[in-house]
Amino acid sequence: MRKSLMTAAVLLGVALLAAFASDGQALISLEKCTLCHGKPEFRKLLVNGAIRDVFVTGDSLKGSVHEKKVCTDCHFDVSEIPHRERPKRVTCTHCHFKGNKEGAPQSDNVLAYFESAHGKAIAAGNVKAPLCQDCHGDHQILKVKNAGSKVSRGKVAETCGRCHMEIYARFKTSIHGVALEKGIPEAPSCTGCHGEHRIYAHTDPKSTVYPTKVSEQCSKCHASVAIMSKYGIEAEQVATYKESFHGVANQFGSRTVANCSSCHGVHDIRPPEDPLSMVNARNIPATCGKASCHPGATANFAVGKIHVDPKKKEAGIIYWTATFFKYLTIGTMLALIVHIFLDMYGRTRRLRGEQGR
Repeated sequence: MRKSLMTAAVLLGVALLAAFASDGQALISLEKCTLCHGKPEFRKLLVNGAIRDVFVTGDSLKGSVHEKKVCTDCHFDVSEIPHRERPKRVTCTHCHFKGNKEGAPQSDNVLAYFESAHGKAIAAGNVKAPLCQDCHGDHQILKVKNAGSKVSRGKVAETCGRCHMEIYARFKTSIHGVALEKGIPEAPSCTGCHGEHRIYAHTDPKSTVYPTKVSEQCSKCHASVAIMSKYGIEAEQVATYKESFHGVANQFGSRTVANCSSCHGVHDIRPPEDPLSMVNARNIPATCGKASCHPGATANFAVGKIHVDPKKKEAGIIYWTATFFKYLTIGTMLALIVHIFLDMYGRTRRLRGEQGR
């Protein structure tokens, strides 16, 4: 009995020592990593000539979604310290896939990324194309709803702008960019129009900004009376566009007919009263007069209202013309029906008269 108790005590002691050794090893591993990475001046030169800061401390993961992780959970190719070979870029697919047991989100976003314009660029060998950490960050990865996240609504444009600098410069001064800077929650940013992981080239039919899908994308906000009424913007533009020649042709799949961005701009959308706006009265002849649209457009193109609802009296002569033709059509159809009825009645009477003889 005494011997079995001693054996149990020895086994328990071994287990405790193993646990302490394991914890100690994790702590030592972190301490070893920070011997180099804990120096603020520690940096590395990238393939594209840029310099990356690789300064990391024990607090670098605090507050992030990976707070409970340790270095080798992501840098699993590091087996010794100091490591003789430069570690490869972290592969997020090690944990982020549908069905993972690591506690990562259960989604197919990674697969969507590989099908996107960015994923295809990486597959083609473009070393400048972004990977997960280029957008989400390295160590301080925060949830999207966190205002401090690099991919939050308020900061994602700046993140995208690190690569798309010229586009970001135009967007920042646009009506959407200014609204976003003011903190207006409904203001769209890059991902609001282009998508998040499923970002395709605008020439790809799957893209949310493909020519035939632009009006549909814009209508998600601009057709909402609840959203537009908050900022004094009319929501009828979407309906009037769909009823116009341009809108009907667009719904039939025309890729060259004018859509929202053809007139209002793409990233540099501005209010009509702005002199730089494409739909400012002074600029409309040039906007409509594009080689692919109406070459030779004159100032007359800017006369009158563009988004017109013929059902409203505010449309002026268009309303009265539409009303006239509506009742003319109704009157003609009624007269035709009466004529047919009288003709049939007359024929019936004649047939009965012939049969009565």
